[in-house]
Order: sequence, then C-alpha cells, then structure tokens
Amino acid sequence: MNPAPASRLIRFNKPYGVLSQFTAEGRWQGLKDFIDVPGVYVAGRLDADSEGLLLLTNDGQLQAHIADPRFKMEKTYWVQVEGVPDEAALAALRQGVSLNDGITRPARARLLNEPPAIWERDPPIRVRQAIPTAWVELVIKEGRNRQVRRMTAAVGFPTLRLIRAAIGPYALEGLAPGTWQDASPG
Repeated sequence: MNPAPASRLIRFNKPYGVLSQFTAEGRWQGLKDFIDVPGVYVAGRLDADSEGLLLLTNDGQLQAHIADPRFKMEKTYWVQVEGVPDEAALAALRQGVSLNDGITRPARARLLNEPPAIWERDPPIRVRQAIPTAWVELVIKEGRNRQVRRMTAAVGFPTLRLIRAAIGPYALEGLAPGTWQDASPG
C-alpha cells in the first residue's frame, strides 16, 4: 500500500490574462503554461483580468479551508481605482456595501499613500489624463464573484487594476509575475 502523498502548497503570482484553471480558453492563457506540477488544484479563484497571489494544493481539506468563506480567511487586495476615494467612500467599504447579491461583510480599507512596489502590467491599464488614480488596500473575508471590483464601483471608484497581495498568512512577496514557489502548508 502506497503512503498518501505529502501535502503540497504552491504560491503563484498570476499575471493578467491567465485563468485560474489549467486549460486555456479563447484569448486567456491557462495555468499549465506556468505550472507543471501534477495533482495540484486551485484554492480560491482570481479572474483573468486580476493579478497576484493564487494558491494551489494537492490537499482537499486545505483547499476547502483556503477557499471556503466559512473559514473567513482574510484576502488582501491592492486596488488601483479611478479617482481618489474620500473618507466617506472608505467608511462605506469598511461598513459593508450593498451589491445586487446582498450587503458585503465589513472590510478593512485604507488609501495607500504610495503605490505598492509592483511590476508593470501588460497590457497597461487605461489612463485618462483628466482623472487621477489612487491605490486602496482592501481586506475582505468573503469571495463573491468579482466582489472587489463591484465594491469599489458601488462607492463611485471603478477598479482599473486589481492585485491580490495575500491570502491569510500567505503573501505575494518575492514572487515575480508568472513564477511559483512551494510554501509550507499550515
């Protein structure tokens, strides 16, 4: 009888234009273009037009713990928005925003004084010269479809670029776009 494989957890910096699945679709690339590790599965998704930390594991229990909102694992996002949110917009994000599928849980939200130290996006975001942009750090404990984008739009500041910086204790730090690294589970 073979012993069960060791639990494995991978941190991946998902570039823009890559799906949270191994198979490519249409104009979007799949994870197989970046990760050649059999038996691992995505724990929590990121849209193709979002970037940043994606976790993959071969451990079903760990996958559920990371992805299931019942476990309330915090997810930290750096969000470049059109315009500069005022304190009222940030307070609304902190209290919970009314979306078409209900009110979001309270979030932590703060304006970042300087943009995070990140890579250039390919392709670059659209820029309108007359409208400034700002970076917001948003920490949520749920994961509805396109939730962060819908939250910033609901308070009047559409998302231009979205990067997941951390999931619980796992951070993006030290990973270039399109690269991955083993992380210790737990």
